[in-house]
Amino acid sequence: MASDLTCPDCGAVYEAGPDEPWCCACGRALEFTARPHPNGDPLPLHSLDTSEGLWTFFEFLPIEQHVTFYEGFTPMVDAPDWDAEFKLEYVFPTGSFKDRGATTTLSRAVELGVDKVIEDSSGNAGASIATYAARAGIDADIYVPADVKQSKLMAIQRADARPVRVEGSREDVTRACLDAVEGRSDTGGGDAEDGDAPRQDGDGWYASHAWNPAFYAGTMTFAFEVAAQQGWTVPDAVVLPVGHGTLFLGAYRGFSLLNEAGIVDGMPRLLGAQAAGYAPIVGALGGDTTDEEGEGTAIADGIQITEPARGTEILEAIEETDGDAIALGSDPIETALDRLHRNGFYVEPTCAVAPAALEQYREDGVVDADDDVVVPLTGSGFKTL
Repeated sequence: MASDLTCPDCGAVYEAGPDEPWCCACGRALEFTARPHPNGDPLPLHSLDTSEGLWTFFEFLPIEQHVTFYEGFTPMVDAPDWDAEFKLEYVFPTGSFKDRGATTTLSRAVELGVDKVIEDSSGNAGASIATYAARAGIDADIYVPADVKQSKLMAIQRADARPVRVEGSREDVTRACLDAVEGRSDTGGGDAEDGDAPRQDGDGWYASHAWNPAFYAGTMTFAFEVAAQQGWTVPDAVVLPVGHGTLFLGAYRGFSLLNEAGIVDGMPRLLGAQAAGYAPIVGALGGDTTDEEGEGTAIADGIQITEPARGTEILEAIEETDGDAIALGSDPIETALDRLHRNGFYVEPTCAVAPAALEQYREDGVVDADDDVVVPLTGSGFKTL
């Protein structure tokens, strides 16, 4: 049976179903009432059957497997030029780590009997949700910026999903998507009554990578894989890009569950990397949100988010892990991207933000030379074509 949803702030509980609210009446993102984890010691990696991919960790997941390409267990490789290990998240079926969340989100949609999903995205999450919706035989509308990269637009269209291009900011895309989810019109039709949670009474179920807890159930498997690949230990630090923070929060949740289950002892420092000009988390921490010239950057389009849906949660994860977040301008990102390509890592520009941040963290003395550091490379360079 599909898990119900609950609000971690006010304690409200909502019954699972295709018309379940996409957030609480109080405005907080919802979570699953179920929080499963296994008992006993885990198997060493060489004895672990990983043929199910990230679903190997089904005992941690409040969702049953319904829609999968057996994705996950991405390689972790030495990156000596960075004194780190890179986890190659760009080798997923759609070329992005967003497949972690798409397999669990569409599996949840099947559990609930959903006929159609709706998502808003700068491109990668939309392509992933569209692909997994096709696998599930579920219709999908994907709301994207009008200037979305052609490669990502084609990935959505070729999966037989309907792209809806929206002029304006990334936030304008989300607003248009929510209008469709809630059945709102220009005259206000379909608006929730005061005090009610916003039900999904419109054209489809909100398969949001930012709001839907099913997506984070998938991204937290990143942490399980890192721990397994390191002999059920945790690194000293993980440096991750932060837009809506789906992988950042997934890592935090995953490492937290591993500690609760007694499988590992300790948390890595979670260090965020944002794009200059799009750095609300950095701003909330009192850091510089622009580059040295006081400007922003357009190079990392995948994390150009000014209002993260779970910003408070990201800040809490940083505080709980003695982490941090910094903003990077165009020059260090472009330099890091060139360096990655020369070392054989063919990734998209947004990927370069985290390796660039690692260099800055080392310069600032936040990361020591002998620290065990893991950096995910999140999207394929083929997405820039």
